[in-house]
Amino acid sequence: MNRRVINIGGENIEVPAPDKKMIIYIVIGVVVALILFSSFYTVGVDEVGIIQRFGKYAKTTQPGLHLKLPWGIETVKKVKVQRVFKEEFGFRTLRAGVRTEYSNADFSVESLMLTGDLNAALVEWIVQYRIKDPVAYLFNVKNVEATIRYVSEAVMRQVVGDNSVDEVILMRRQDIAAEVTEIMQQLLDEYATGIDIVTVNLQDVNPPKPVQPAFNEVNEARQERERIVNEALQAYNSAIPKAKGQAEQRILEAQGYATNRINRAQGDAEKFITVWREYTKAKDVTERRLFLEMMQDVFPKLNQKVIIDESLKSFLPLLQLNGKGASK
Repeated sequence: MNRRVINIGGENIEVPAPDKKMIIYIVIGVVVALILFSSFYTVGVDEVGIIQRFGKYAKTTQPGLHLKLPWGIETVKKVKVQRVFKEEFGFRTLRAGVRTEYSNADFSVESLMLTGDLNAALVEWIVQYRIKDPVAYLFNVKNVEATIRYVSEAVMRQVVGDNSVDEVILMRRQDIAAEVTEIMQQLLDEYATGIDIVTVNLQDVNPPKPVQPAFNEVNEARQERERIVNEALQAYNSAIPKAKGQAEQRILEAQGYATNRINRAQGDAEKFITVWREYTKAKDVTERRLFLEMMQDVFPKLNQKVIIDESLKSFLPLLQLNGKGASK
């Protein structure tokens, strides 16, 4: 084995000369390790690998262990296609959790908007999106996140400007979010960003702080009006059925009375017809019977009774017919 002398601190030390074959093996081992290290790569379960060969898109690989050309001939970019990303407007979340912490910075530049009735509103919202086309996401737009923010803010201002302040703050929040989602998706598809909008949520919509007291008073007045209207409707719904019930009762009573009178009239008419028929058969007998029945009904009601004999030519001077012991 070859040796050589090295002077260390004025003292000569003899050391063995390096083995050239060993150096060659070490170099070869390092080169092989570098080749293997730059050739194999792993793609996670929630992502895909985009392979570029000399900077140009070559292919897309799915989750797992893969092999590519080393030394920068092929490079891989991993895109998380299963993750839902989020962009916040008008506020920033510092730390999420059971007690979420938000930034105290002023983001009114993003959230201050003009409504359709020329009122101002502070609109805070969240855009959640997913990467549906990783190739378009990487190569078609330079800064996709910034593009999403610009598009979202422009569309939100447009939709808010088409609605009144009451609709934005109270009545049409879900409709506005759905409309913003639809328009954003159309624009991002036109730009070929490869982004799929999952949802747009209006987190908080309020009037600007200087007008919040007046707006609260308006809301209280509106709630008071709704309460009075509801009470009136309740009284209406209570009184109208009662009145209808009473009206139906009166109608039924009138119908019953009419039926009773008709039945009685029909009975009297049938009785009269029956008497008339008997009268036509024996007029003398019928007349006498009617006369006697009438007298029987009238006589008890008279205080003085005078009986006249048709054969007498004059009346008796005094008839004690109503006195005690008088014969009737």
